[in-house]
Amino acid sequence: MAGKGQVLGESLLGEEEEEEEEVDPGPPQIDPATGQVIPRPKKKKRRVNKMGRRKLLENLSNKPTDFQIRVKVLEARQLQGGNIQPVAKVTVANQTKQTRVKKSTNSPSWNEAFFFNFKKSPADLMDELVEFKVFNSKKLRSDSLIGSFKCDVGMVYLEPRHSFLHKWLLLSDPEDTMSGAKGYLKVCVCVIGPGDEAPSFKPVASEESDDIESNLLRPAGVQLQPATFTLKLYRAEDIPRMDSAFMQGVKKVFGIGEEQKELVDPYFVFSFAGKEVQSKIMYNNDHPDWNQILKIGIQFPSMCERLKFIVRDWDRVTDDDTIGTNILATSLISSSAGSDQFDSFLPTFGPSFVNFYGSTREYSDLPDEYDDLNLGKGEGVAYRGRALVEIQTTLGELPEVPVEDINNDDILRVQKFMRRRKYKLHAAFLNATMVSAIDAPVEFEVSIGNYGNKLDENTAPCPSTTQPTNAVFDGCHYYFLPWSGTKPCVVVESSWEDISFRLEGLNLLLKIIDTLEANIEQVRIGIKAKLPTPELAQLLISLLDQLEQDCRKKLPEPTPGRHVSNELDRLTRDYREFELETIANNVIKLKTSATDVLEAMAEVENYLQILKNIAKEPQNSMPDVVIWMISGDKRLAYYRIPANEVLWSQNPDYIGRLCGRLQTLQLKFPGLKAEKEKVSEVPAMLRTKIWLGLANEDDAWHRMQTEGELAVYAETYENQCNIPVVGWTKKGPLGRPKWSDSQGKCSLPRESFEPPPGWRWEGDWYVSPELSMLFDKDAGHKTYMEECYEMHSRLPGTSWGPATRPWTDVKGDEMAPKDSVDLPPGWVWEDVWQIDLSRAVDEEGWEYCVESTMGGYGPVEKRYHLCRRRRWVRTRKLVEDAKQKKHKLIQEKKIEEAAEGWEYAPLFNLKFHATERTMDMVRRRRWHRKMICEKKGADCYFAMKFEGKKKDEDDKEDFNAAYAAPRMFLTFKKPFKYQMRAYIYQARDLLAGDETGLSDPYARLSFLTQSSVTEKKEKSLCPTWDQTLIFEELEIYGDPRAIEENPPEVMIELFDYDKFGSNEFLGRTKAVPMVKLDPADARMPVLQWYPISRGQEDGGELLAAFELFLVPDKNASMESLLAGSDLPFLPPKKGDLFLVPNGIRPVMQRTAIEVLCWGVRNMQKFQLSAVTSPSIEFECGGHVQESNVIKSTKKNPNFTENILFFDVMLPREELYMPPMNIRVRDHRQFGRKPTVGIHVLKSLEEFRCDPVQAELAEDDDGVQGGLVNGGRGGEHVIDMPAEERKVERKSGPQIGQPLKSFPQLELPALFRGKQEEPDPVVDEEIDWWSKYYASTGQTHKCKKYIEKGQDKIEVYQTHLEDVDFTNGFSDFCSTFELQRGKDEEDEESSVVGEFKGGFKVYPLPPDPNDEMPSKVFTNLPSSTPEECIVRVYVICGIDFQPNDTSGLADPYIEIILGNKKISDRDNYKPNTIDPVFGQMFELTTMLPVQKDLTIRIKDYDIISSDDVIGETTIDLENRYLSKVRATCGLQKSYCIAGVNQWRDCIKPRQILENYCKQNHVSGPHFYGNNSVKVGKKIHNLADYEPNKPVDPNVGPADERLALHVLHTLPMVKEHVETRPLFNPIQPGIEQGKIQMWVDIFPKSLGPPGPPFNIEARKAKDYVLRIIIWNTVDVVLDEESITGEKMSDIYVKGWVSGIDEKQKTDVHYRSLDGEGNFNWRFIFPFSYVPAEQVMEVRKKEHFWSLDETVQHLQPNIVIQVWDNDKFSMDDFLGTVSLNLNAMPMPAKKASSCKVSMLPDITTGSEVKLVSLFEQKRLRGFWPVYNDDTGTRTLTGKVEMEMELVSVEEAEERPAGQGQEEPNMNPKLDPPKRPETSFLWFTSPWKTLRYIIWRNYKWYFIGFLVLLLILLLVFLFLYSFPGEVSQWIVNG
Repeated sequence: MAGKGQVLGESLLGEEEEEEEEVDPGPPQIDPATGQVIPRPKKKKRRVNKMGRRKLLENLSNKPTDFQIRVKVLEARQLQGGNIQPVAKVTVANQTKQTRVKKSTNSPSWNEAFFFNFKKSPADLMDELVEFKVFNSKKLRSDSLIGSFKCDVGMVYLEPRHSFLHKWLLLSDPEDTMSGAKGYLKVCVCVIGPGDEAPSFKPVASEESDDIESNLLRPAGVQLQPATFTLKLYRAEDIPRMDSAFMQGVKKVFGIGEEQKELVDPYFVFSFAGKEVQSKIMYNNDHPDWNQILKIGIQFPSMCERLKFIVRDWDRVTDDDTIGTNILATSLISSSAGSDQFDSFLPTFGPSFVNFYGSTREYSDLPDEYDDLNLGKGEGVAYRGRALVEIQTTLGELPEVPVEDINNDDILRVQKFMRRRKYKLHAAFLNATMVSAIDAPVEFEVSIGNYGNKLDENTAPCPSTTQPTNAVFDGCHYYFLPWSGTKPCVVVESSWEDISFRLEGLNLLLKIIDTLEANIEQVRIGIKAKLPTPELAQLLISLLDQLEQDCRKKLPEPTPGRHVSNELDRLTRDYREFELETIANNVIKLKTSATDVLEAMAEVENYLQILKNIAKEPQNSMPDVVIWMISGDKRLAYYRIPANEVLWSQNPDYIGRLCGRLQTLQLKFPGLKAEKEKVSEVPAMLRTKIWLGLANEDDAWHRMQTEGELAVYAETYENQCNIPVVGWTKKGPLGRPKWSDSQGKCSLPRESFEPPPGWRWEGDWYVSPELSMLFDKDAGHKTYMEECYEMHSRLPGTSWGPATRPWTDVKGDEMAPKDSVDLPPGWVWEDVWQIDLSRAVDEEGWEYCVESTMGGYGPVEKRYHLCRRRRWVRTRKLVEDAKQKKHKLIQEKKIEEAAEGWEYAPLFNLKFHATERTMDMVRRRRWHRKMICEKKGADCYFAMKFEGKKKDEDDKEDFNAAYAAPRMFLTFKKPFKYQMRAYIYQARDLLAGDETGLSDPYARLSFLTQSSVTEKKEKSLCPTWDQTLIFEELEIYGDPRAIEENPPEVMIELFDYDKFGSNEFLGRTKAVPMVKLDPADARMPVLQWYPISRGQEDGGELLAAFELFLVPDKNASMESLLAGSDLPFLPPKKGDLFLVPNGIRPVMQRTAIEVLCWGVRNMQKFQLSAVTSPSIEFECGGHVQESNVIKSTKKNPNFTENILFFDVMLPREELYMPPMNIRVRDHRQFGRKPTVGIHVLKSLEEFRCDPVQAELAEDDDGVQGGLVNGGRGGEHVIDMPAEERKVERKSGPQIGQPLKSFPQLELPALFRGKQEEPDPVVDEEIDWWSKYYASTGQTHKCKKYIEKGQDKIEVYQTHLEDVDFTNGFSDFCSTFELQRGKDEEDEESSVVGEFKGGFKVYPLPPDPNDEMPSKVFTNLPSSTPEECIVRVYVICGIDFQPNDTSGLADPYIEIILGNKKISDRDNYKPNTIDPVFGQMFELTTMLPVQKDLTIRIKDYDIISSDDVIGETTIDLENRYLSKVRATCGLQKSYCIAGVNQWRDCIKPRQILENYCKQNHVSGPHFYGNNSVKVGKKIHNLADYEPNKPVDPNVGPADERLALHVLHTLPMVKEHVETRPLFNPIQPGIEQGKIQMWVDIFPKSLGPPGPPFNIEARKAKDYVLRIIIWNTVDVVLDEESITGEKMSDIYVKGWVSGIDEKQKTDVHYRSLDGEGNFNWRFIFPFSYVPAEQVMEVRKKEHFWSLDETVQHLQPNIVIQVWDNDKFSMDDFLGTVSLNLNAMPMPAKKASSCKVSMLPDITTGSEVKLVSLFEQKRLRGFWPVYNDDTGTRTLTGKVEMEMELVSVEEAEERPAGQGQEEPNMNPKLDPPKRPETSFLWFTSPWKTLRYIIWRNYKWYFIGFLVLLLILLLVFLFLYSFPGEVSQWIVNG
């Protein structure tokens, strides 16, 4: 076996690789040295697919989804052990199901399916295990496992169609893997997600021979090898605090505390494939040194992919908390695909640190809402520590102990891997826009690992945060941080291992991938734009050149002395070099051999996938850079950047792609909360530059900052409070130090600052006010509402009076009375102070509560209320314009600076503002002092001087203050002014925001510090705004050339306007403007479609373009950039709005749109009443056409006037075509016309056609021309004069009237009588099923039919609508689903009806006076209802979802058509999920009123209501209207009787005539009966039927010829379709399939022909008679008392599946293995001859209602046993014979051997015969025992087998055993040796045959001896007397 089969390590390969390998034909090349064929270098492809597939398992969603895993256990073979009773168990993710137990066989056939349903996220499900176990149910449970096999769900998911089909699994013993195979199990497994099609589990026809070897899934190397993952766990660091400090506090109070402890008790868990092992717990330690070895035993190669490292915190009382989880894919640290250049290697890793990420590090006693992130679900938002680990894999042994200590040598060896170097992380923040936090100052923190984490108490402070700044309104909607010319910078110093060689290699590969992707995109755009081939080829060649050049670049090597590399580094590098070399060589080949651009692109994408697979670094021990937005002390939003992307290197190829580059980041809310709560806002947008590198190389960062000056400032705040009488002073109760940091947490007196070593002061301390203070709360607003609250209070029982704080703001902070609120300059009041009554208040505006600080206000006064308030509001309006305002701001700024730079607030923890107000109690101001660096790389932390501090004060503050961090800024001299123009043209397919299914959309644009909004468009999902938004006076700091290279992004958000409540978010998109530094630049921006998304949803597209102009400066010198010409003119206006200018808006042309408005279907109720009188409104490009109104959809849902015509100006380019909006309105009483459904047709491209030229219409272009004018064919649309119709009725089907009086059965006879045609020939064995099986390739079920060569039918594996040529029957009209209202995800379906219609789009002549082309939609069928007969043939079901606990169902059919329902409940099929129905249902219907035919499969239940398994719906109207004539499939031949009898209501000749008439084709003209002219082509019968027709029942020649001609046309042939079933409870997941077809016969064409008889085949009853004559050479199993070998033989037999066992009598004491029986077994059974299967009906349990029907192979089992009276009988041997294919018996006992029997390994060499053909066989068959796993001969049985039908058995009766009637043949009692008897029932025989036979000589000897002794005794006795007598007597 070893050479073949699929090795699991490499088993994830589909059919693709086979094809790949045959790409290069060409002669084989011979190696001259060896004379051997050189293997083709194509094999490389194998791994590509595998790796490409592996890719699928990454980036899986974490959102729970419905999944179904289907498992079918078919059979097992060669299970170890003889005479076992096997049962299989399947476990998927902790759900276990088991098969039935099979009796006494080691090759059981189960054929049972199990369905496992899950609602899990794909990411979780792929890690779950699928395990198959086979048990012997006889044994005690402990040792009953025969063998098992397991793999993970992901492995199945990666296979083609997500399934293993008919795979053999090699079962092994998980405990003892060296013991080899324990048997083989054949299974099918598939994983089905929503929308996946379920593959069929039916066996493929060619699988009869069942080649196990090529289809075997086995662990590599036949048996799994035991292996051990050894994880050396050294230490961890930076573990966050996890426990409360409560006990520490208690101990401190009582003075029993030791020194301060770290509040975390970490331990480490290593898990793989469901096993886990954990380290010891290190109590109170955040940097534990475990120094332990953790071992996990595995079976290698394993099917599982992921290693998990988890760090947990031990808790005494509660559950242990997870600190962090790291998942490592084994595919990244091992390689199974070796080659000549490099070897495959086992999983190996480290020593290297692994990083843990999860929720934020700050400890709180409350539960953390982001705990899931610590389990590895979702993206971790913060660094949570790292652990130093090393992994090795050893094969061939399992661990004896799971945990042991590391020896000291290893601890010393690993020291070198922990050498650190100093790194610096620089970040400059240029803009922060769209800031969502507006209540408190906002700062941004940059951290790497734990360095730079501001809120962690254990890290030294460093300048890692920007200064806290208040967000300022941008004048429209968003807020930004007003940094203007001083951009905050941060720097974080950190120490890490130097792993630059790893990250640089990764960066090089990522750069190659980026370049390749960009080039591929260019070629794709070229293909889309249909560039000429030479240009495309040029693009492709340059792509390949670049790729080859990139792949030849050198990968970085570790530098000795600087880097420390490990084994995995070396292996990974070899592997990458090998892959790059291979790609480079393949590219050279591709350049010479490529002929087709698309093929070459497929190859290039293959290379891209390889590159992506090697561009992964498992040992990236440098943590990611995390940017946090912090407001107050709360972390709000974050962004994570992998460290390698911003890493600096001396070699430009190795620099990270984002290192030092300007990038725009959209921050994210942490965790899944934002997604769950549907938070639509962006937390903030940042434009930043980030740089990470060694501290001694950071001058590279300074060299990059050419645009501004980097400056470092010391910073401290001076704090004062306002005390009545005294005024402002530092002495009062401040609550914070007089000089402090911005938070007031530590004391920073100015005089205690000393410049750090290597730095010096420049200048003195100066006041530096915070810029955002200069913006008032109304900054940017055009109108502003002032508000204040009037507060009253009372004591219980008293009246209301002013409270202690009579006036407050909304938060309850005191403020001045309303009348003393000043009006700022430049503003005017719009009205007077008013009480706000638009809230929950009483009529005077009061709201009441118990206590003002507790809140909870309500509008009703109660006696216990002690506080009340009311809100006063007053609006003011700005009268200055923005320029004046700016000018005023600058003035104010100067005044402020003069006014000493104080900022005021009521309390320190509230928001500060610039101007003093009456309620302000505290103030502060910021002082800065500039510093200059003198020594490169010097630390810039201040060591503070503190004198005279008391020792007993808390020293934590001391520590913090001792390392105060400075502020850094990038300062720019002056900004450049820009103008941005946004051309917003239109959007399409937006999400619906309102219940009507429409939206009132508007777009809001944000660009840097400004935002603007378009007008709103009423009720549209495809609004055309045609509007230009102009952003004036944009100030951008920095070099314009840098802006041109990397422009800021424009963020566009779309909203649905709502009058009440907030506007609903519809989605957002980003765009980059085209930058023009010279306004005279002639380039024009092109409108593009930008995809809009709302979270994970697709939200349509926006058509827009953007350009950014540098505004020229009139005073600039000529050389300067600013000396450009003037800006281009503003676009034209329409009202107040600017339009999109002409060069940019699409070019229009005059276009015709013809609308076929056929009807509406299945309209659901709207506002509880039915939609009965709809009309449809079509809108395209602002033009509207409306259909007429349907009077009543119940009588006729079609429109009476079907054609509408648009003559409109539409864009010439398809890209800009507006969508077609279809709106259905219902006409109700009182003139109401609600919109009841809408459909947006995104593109009309598929409906484009050329205009019809008038003269073409008459031209006869033959049959091949198909359908002119988009009309259609079909027998039911014949518009002819009345008399012609009568003639047709006569000449039509001659079945005529008499049919009505005759029963259907006599139809064939009727045909004969009427047409005098030959007698039909009927063959018993040929039925409709023969035709079906012949067509599906199941040839063993229809051999006779195939021999006769009769017709086959098309069996489609999908529904007819999906078959290529039918195009879903949309050739006449298409079906458009109508939606309504908001499309909420939870709703199952928002489809509320269908519109049937079609469109044709073609250009019109530009001159209105030119003649119009003819209409395309002409010659339409009548739209009045038609009565039809519908016949539904349901053949069988496939893989139904089981509904009963047994894993089976009792399905039956229910047919629903309109209001008719046929239930076939009485004929349910018990206990099956693959039922054969074989039923036909006939109904009448009116099309199109009742057009939807639903076939529903239900599960029969006695007690509860019947469940629906699944249903499928067929649109009969589409089939009826289609030109491919889907009403009744055309049969292959025209027969008048037999299984292929013609069943249509009109004959082929008539169908052909109708077709020609319908399609304006001349003909058909018949010349005699044997040739016909259709169009311009003549068809001869001889061409189609060179030989005489096979079927004796064929009809007349002219009809046959017409049928042959019809077969050349695109028409539906006789077929069976396979339709998937779906259940509304699990939408999208297939519940099985049915095979069926439908015939539709319009009654106007006469009665249809006889229906096919598709009743299921019936089984025939047979009797198998077996005479057991003798046994020979049976092993002697026992010893007799006398020590002889002997056996008491008897024979047992049964038909497997029926399991009624029969036994012979016992042949006792066989001494030579011979047994004589002459015993007859009689086994009655049912058999289906045509299918060669035995039908077994039996109840599963005694309480079962129905018999379960199983179709099994007719196997007879004969066993030889040894009879024991006082213990269990002993099993000697067995043989199992398949009556269809059994080995010929041996004529003589001597030639009977085990090799006669077929085996998995010797299947094809044994000659097999069928007893059904032979009828009788006699001879010797061997019996064997295979307890040991190999077959050993244990005896031979001579028997005679005879097979008779039940009738014969009655004629020639025979009794069982030797009972009467003992005849046919008569059996004489066996002539057994006299030694054969049972010893304790026959004592005399025992004496004679056992004792006498064995011991007679002893007996005789004993008797002789006795006689002699007696004689001697007598002699001695009588001698003296005789002698004396003798003497006396003389």
